[in-house]
Amino acid sequence: MTSVLRATVTDEVVSVEEHARLVEHAAAGAVVTFAGVVRDHDHGRSVRSLEYVGHPSAADVVAEVVTDVVKAFEGVRAVAVTHRVGPLEIGDVALAVAVSAEHRKEAFAVCAELVDEVKRRLPVWKRQVFADGSDEWVNCP
Repeated sequence: MTSVLRATVTDEVVSVEEHARLVEHAAAGAVVTFAGVVRDHDHGRSVRSLEYVGHPSAADVVAEVVTDVVKAFEGVRAVAVTHRVGPLEIGDVALAVAVSAEHRKEAFAVCAELVDEVKRRLPVWKRQVFADGSDEWVNCP
């Protein structure tokens, strides 16, 4: 059985290292992490900062994604996933994922699937602020 140690959305600073420590397990031979980090450009434009705005159901959606993904894999021991909302600067972690599993193949596969599904299903909208002062909303209905 997989332990879901964190599946949430927060406006606090997110640490991938903390997520990795959370999922440590004596039966796990692999711990895989992912850090989705704010970059300084998008489609050829310089990005100064960004802001994520989440729907009130966002934390529930993260929990659903984790439940749906881990049930498709065997040997997964623990998972921790957090998406950050609010204002972020270049270099900040927006998405942290950590997975421990008996074997590396499953750990990598689960981590990749979690990242893809969170990005696909999470009701979060991103406002990018560009170096020229203009801004753009992404994934906004």
